[in-house]
Amino acid sequence: MLRTDTGQTVKLDAYSETDFVFESVFLTIRLFDGSAEIESEIRLRRREGSGADAPLVLDGDELTLTFLKLDGDRLPDADYDAEPGGLTIRSLPAAEAFTLTIGTRIVPEENTKLMGLYRSNGIWCTQCEAEGFRRITYFYDRPDVLIPYKVRIEAPKVAAPILLSNGNPGETGDLDSGRHFAVWDDPFNKPSYLFAMVAGDLERVGDTFRTASGHDVTLAIFTDKGRSHQAGYAMDALKRSMAWDERRFGREYDLDVFNIVAISDFNMGAMENKGLNVFNHKYVLLDPDTATDQDYAGVETVIAHEYFHNWTGNRITCRDWFQLCLKEGLTVFRDQEFSSDERERTVQRIGSVRRLKSMQFPEDQGPLQHPVRPSEYREISNFYTATIYDKGAELVRMIATLLGPEDFRAGMDLYFERHDGDAATIEAFVKVFEDVAGIDLSSFALWYHQAGTPTLTVTEAYDEAEDRYTLTLAQSLKQGAAGTGTKPMLMPVKIGLVGPNGEDRPLNPSQGGEIREDVIQLSEAEETFVFDKVGGRPYLSVLRDFSAPVTLDHDQSESDRLALARLDPNPFNRWRILNDLIGERLAAAAGGTSEPAQNPLGDELVTAILETAGDDRLDPAFRAQVLNVPADTEIARLIGENVDPLRVYETATRARKTIATAGTQVFERLVAAAPADAAFSPDAASAGKRALANAALGFATLSDGHPDRAFARFEKASNMTDRQAALAILVFRFPEHETTHRALDAFYARYEDDALVLDKWFALQAAAPGEDTLDRVQKLSTHPRFTLKNPNRARSLIGSFAGMNPTAFHRRDGRGYAWFCERLIELDAINPQISARMATAFRAWRTLESERRAKAEDALRDLAKLPHLSRDLRDIVDRTLA
Repeated sequence: MLRTDTGQTVKLDAYSETDFVFESVFLTIRLFDGSAEIESEIRLRRREGSGADAPLVLDGDELTLTFLKLDGDRLPDADYDAEPGGLTIRSLPAAEAFTLTIGTRIVPEENTKLMGLYRSNGIWCTQCEAEGFRRITYFYDRPDVLIPYKVRIEAPKVAAPILLSNGNPGETGDLDSGRHFAVWDDPFNKPSYLFAMVAGDLERVGDTFRTASGHDVTLAIFTDKGRSHQAGYAMDALKRSMAWDERRFGREYDLDVFNIVAISDFNMGAMENKGLNVFNHKYVLLDPDTATDQDYAGVETVIAHEYFHNWTGNRITCRDWFQLCLKEGLTVFRDQEFSSDERERTVQRIGSVRRLKSMQFPEDQGPLQHPVRPSEYREISNFYTATIYDKGAELVRMIATLLGPEDFRAGMDLYFERHDGDAATIEAFVKVFEDVAGIDLSSFALWYHQAGTPTLTVTEAYDEAEDRYTLTLAQSLKQGAAGTGTKPMLMPVKIGLVGPNGEDRPLNPSQGGEIREDVIQLSEAEETFVFDKVGGRPYLSVLRDFSAPVTLDHDQSESDRLALARLDPNPFNRWRILNDLIGERLAAAAGGTSEPAQNPLGDELVTAILETAGDDRLDPAFRAQVLNVPADTEIARLIGENVDPLRVYETATRARKTIATAGTQVFERLVAAAPADAAFSPDAASAGKRALANAALGFATLSDGHPDRAFARFEKASNMTDRQAALAILVFRFPEHETTHRALDAFYARYEDDALVLDKWFALQAAAPGEDTLDRVQKLSTHPRFTLKNPNRARSLIGSFAGMNPTAFHRRDGRGYAWFCERLIELDAINPQISARMATAFRAWRTLESERRAKAEDALRDLAKLPHLSRDLRDIVDRTLA
C-alpha cells in the first residue's frame, strides 16, 4: 500500500494496489457547535490475489474512533487497532463482500490547518486535496480508489440553512431540536480527495446553462451574506467556460447542478470537487470599486480552471500523486487557451511566460528542483509547484505544437474516450498522441522525468552566393539538485526567416531533420538544417511563442535583434527580444564589479522601447508589457551567482529613470489617453488601455520626481485598477512622503471592512522596495486587522515581504531572514501548508553574495534545529539546505 503519512520518503516504484476493493460509501455527517460526528458505511471486498489474512489498513489524521461495526455488529476490540493516525482491522472475510461502518468524532472549530472538515466564520467547509479526507474518517485516502458517494448532512437549521455536497440533490427534511438534513448523491466514481461538503448561512446567486445536447444545468454561487452582488462576473465566466469547453474539446457537463461556494479562509485558490467547487473568495467576489483588472482576469482564469477539471481531473483522475501534472498541467494549458481566446492571445502568452520565468525557472535551478513527474516525495502538499502546474502546461503545449491542432484534438478525444472513469498515468496520456499521430514520443516523455531548464544554443550562417541559409540547433541540460538525467529531449522549435519588409519568407528545407511547416522537431543533442532560395540574408526569428521552455543562447547581433523588434510578424517574439535585451543589459550591469552606467540599457534599446510603447497601431496591453521591465528576481536569475539584491534594484531603477526621461512626451500622451475617472468596463480592450496608462504614469512620475500627479489620479480614480496603481506608485517611489501616508490612510478608511481590499493595503506596503520596509512590516504585523489564521492575510503581509521584496527580505544584516523565520514558526503551529509554501522564499539563497548567503544559511539551519516543525515545513527546509 502506498502510504504518505509516515514522514518517510514515498517512492513511485513502490506503488501497489490496495488489498481491499471499495465499492461504495454512504457518509452521514452530523454537525454540532463544537464537534462533528461522521458515520462512514463502506461496502468492500478483499481484492483477488491479496492474502486471506491481510489486514485492512486505513489512513487517519487526528481522528477519534467512536465505534466500528462489521455487517451491523460491533467488532471486538481485539480485532482492530485504532490510532489518531490510522486504523488497522484484522479477521475480515476472505471472499464475500461486506459492510464496514466506522464512527469518528472531530472538532472542526479547532482545525486551523484548514484541511479536512473545518469551521470558519460560522461556515462548515471541507478541503480534501491532497490528503484531507483522512482528517474526516478512516479511509483509503488515495486517488486510485474510485467509488460512488452518497452523503447525508445533518445540521442546525438556523446556523446552516444551506447544506451542500457533491453530485445531485436528493431528499431533504426537518429533524428534532431545530435541525434538518439533506442528501446528496454523486453517481460518478471519484477519489476521496474530490469529496466536498459545505454547510452554513449563505446567499445564493442562481442561473442556468443548456448544454450542446440540450441538458439544462442549474448553476449557483454561494457567498457570505451581503456579498452575492459581487458574484455576477464569476457566474458569467462559468457560463463562458462551459460553452468554450464544448466548442474546443467537445466536453459537456454531466450533472444536473453545478455549485460554487466562496470561502474566506481557504489555503488554495480553489478546489474542483465534483459538482461543488470551493473557492477562496478572492477568485469569486469583485466589482469595479474593489477589484483590479488583474483580479477580473484572475477570477475568469480560476473559474475556468476548476470547471475544466471536471474532465481533466475528475472524470479522469490521477493513479497516484506522482501523476499530479496529469490533471494540473493539462488543466492549466486548457485555462490558458481559454483566456487566450477570451482576451488577447499574445498578451496572455506573455503573461504565462513571465510567470514561468519568474517562478518555475528559479525552481528548476535551485535546491527545490524536481521533475514534472517526480519519482519520490516526503510531503505531497509541497509539490503543488510551478513545475507541476506551469511547466506541466508547457509540456502539453509542446505536444500540441508538435502534432498540430487536428491531431492534438484527436489525441484529446481519444484520451477522454479511452480513460473516462480511470485513475490514469502520464504514460497513458502520452500514448494516446502516439497512437493518433503514429509517432514515437519516447524522447519527448523525458521532459516529464528529467528536471531542469535546457539551454537551446542557436548558430546561423548565410551563403550569399548560393542564397543558402544554415541553422544549427544544440540542446544541453545541466544536472541539478534532482539528479534526474541529461539526455536530449524532443522539442519543438518554432522559427521564421524574416525579410527587411517584415514578412516571413517561405521555408525551403533541403537538409536536416523533421520540419513541419514552421516547427523544427529537434531531437538530438545537435542538428543542422539547411534552407535554400531564402531570397537574401534573413533575420532569424527563433523560439516563436516560446515553443519550448528553454533558456535561449543565440549569438545574434544587436542590430538584427532590434530590427526584429520592429519587423517580426510574430508579436510575441517582438516582446521577447526587447525583454531579453533589457534583462541581459541589467544583469550585466548589476552583476558586474564596476559602478553601473547612468544608462545601463543604451540609447538604441531605449529608443526601441519608446517607439513600441508609442505605436498606436499595437495593442495597448502589449505595449504595457513592453514597458514592464523584468522583475528584480528575473534579473537576479540571469546574474546567476553572487547576487546583490540592492544593487539589482538600484540598477533597474536607473534604467527606468532613463526610459522615463527620454520618453516624457510619449508618457504624457499615454496617461492622458485613459483618464482615471472614465467609465469602467472589465473587457480586455479597456483593461489594456488602463494598463498602458498606469505604466506610463509610473514613468512620468519617475521623470518629474513628484508624487502630486499619482496622488491626483488616486483621488480621481473611478475604479480599483487605477486607484491601486496610483497608490503603488506612491508607496514604491515615495514611501516616506506625507502625500503617501495620506493616500494610505484614505485607502484604509475607505476599505477597512473589506477583507479582500485590505489584503491589497497590507501587500503593497510589504512589497515596497528598500531595506527600511522591514520596520514598516514589523509594525503592520501587530495591526489589529492582521492575523496569521487567515491564509490570505498572512500571504498579503508575510508572503509579499519574503516573496516580492528582495531588497528588504535580503537585507545584508540578516534581520529580514530572522523576522521572517519567527513568523514562519508561529504560522507553522497554525497552518503548516502555508508556512511551507512561504518558506520557498529561501529557494535562491545560494545565489546571493557571500555575506547575505551566510546569513540566509544561518537562518535556515536555526530553523532545521527546531524539534517541532511540521512535516510540511521541515521538508522544505531540509531540501533547501541539501
